[in-house]
Amino acid sequence: MPASRTSRRRAPAELNRTSYRSGLRVITERMPSMRSVAFGIWVDVGSRDERSRIAGASHFLEHLLFKGTRTRTARDIAEAFDAVGGDLNAFTAKEYTCYYCRVGDRDLDMAVDYMCDMLQSSVIAKGDVDAERQVILEEINMHEDDPGDLIHDLFNEALWGSHPLGRPVLGTRESISAMSRDQVKRFYDRLYHPGHFVIAAAGNLRHERLLELVERSMETGRRLDTVPSAKVRTGGDVPRASGNRKILHRTTEQAHVVTGTNAPSRRDPERFAFGVANSVLGGGMSSRLFQEIREKRGMAYSVGSYHAMFTEAGLFAVYAGTTPSKAEQVLRIASEQIEDVAGGGLTQAELERAKGHMRGSLVLSLEDTSGRMSRIGKSETSHGEILSVDDILARVNAVTREDAERAFARTASQPMALAVIGPFDQDAFGPGWSQADGTAAPIGAAAHGPAGSHGSVGSPGGGPFSPGRR
Repeated sequence: MPASRTSRRRAPAELNRTSYRSGLRVITERMPSMRSVAFGIWVDVGSRDERSRIAGASHFLEHLLFKGTRTRTARDIAEAFDAVGGDLNAFTAKEYTCYYCRVGDRDLDMAVDYMCDMLQSSVIAKGDVDAERQVILEEINMHEDDPGDLIHDLFNEALWGSHPLGRPVLGTRESISAMSRDQVKRFYDRLYHPGHFVIAAAGNLRHERLLELVERSMETGRRLDTVPSAKVRTGGDVPRASGNRKILHRTTEQAHVVTGTNAPSRRDPERFAFGVANSVLGGGMSSRLFQEIREKRGMAYSVGSYHAMFTEAGLFAVYAGTTPSKAEQVLRIASEQIEDVAGGGLTQAELERAKGHMRGSLVLSLEDTSGRMSRIGKSETSHGEILSVDDILARVNAVTREDAERAFARTASQPMALAVIGPFDQDAFGPGWSQADGTAAPIGAAAHGPAGSHGSVGSPGGGPFSPGRR
């Protein structure tokens, strides 16, 4: 009955925002039916902000801020959160770093106190730097031993080369080994202050109470009566879609392949239309890539496509893991599907299914405090505004078939880069894939075989491909 359905609806969440003279912004979303709070401090500093000789400094800091402050040891921090059954963690991305926790609503005072202390008063002792250096080198080793993970960094490098967005978040063995304590400390002192912070919290809390806790623990400056213009990253030079090919020879049972090119940035008005088309191509188990490559032919377990957005550019990529002898065929099938979507082959049924997939994924991602905190924190850090869920759903609903095809065709008209890990020589995937100048042809160009044809690292919405599984 309609009355009973209405009675079970949750009360609307309350969203509040306060800015401070220091540049700090605090955003909260009240969820009174919950008994927990997710609390995050988002720093608008990521791997793209590092000079090449200190590549990996943001991720290095992410580790070091858990090692102790002027008044608390690493053990003190760990025991405080363990004692209340809380979660404390962090992740580093290309354009921001997030330190976050989830605790019971009665333990928010402790969480705010400890996390503000970590962000502002970490010691960064030389002994801790040397110890964590070894931990991070092991993390790099682990990353490079997983070709299904490494392939996305290799693709970024193939597509964008030496551009800051093309560098790995972890840094390199050389940069981590050479980085001194003084270099890391200078990076911390220069960039880790409230003007670079966005505090986001969601759950059973009151905005005014959180402001009191933050003001007690952080150098906020006075509250501003008026909301200033949003402070967001302006970006830099747009990286060129190189169309390059990178082959990493590994004696593996599977070939891991990624092909793709530049795509709409987070500011591009066509990003919603492109997202719908990308969902049709490789966004789930009913997507074209999953059906054609896995279901019909059994040629891959993991296959799909993803769209990562940054300030001045985005990237579109197709990933598959397959038997080496079938890698070229998989690329050829992917190429045919990309060309068909870009050329007007998208059906109305596919469009509606993709829009429904995007709507449902968004709603389901917001069923807990962590998902809500992540959405408002990332939105405020990256966009300087927070679209309501209804606004986002309306923008997805408004996408027409023509909109999706136009946005996808614009992306697919650019040179396609290729990255491959597997038992291949450096000249593999050359003839029939590359043009005379050694770059990959855009989709829709004259036939060129398969070529015409990815938060402790990673982040929500900009991370590696997560394939559909059953």
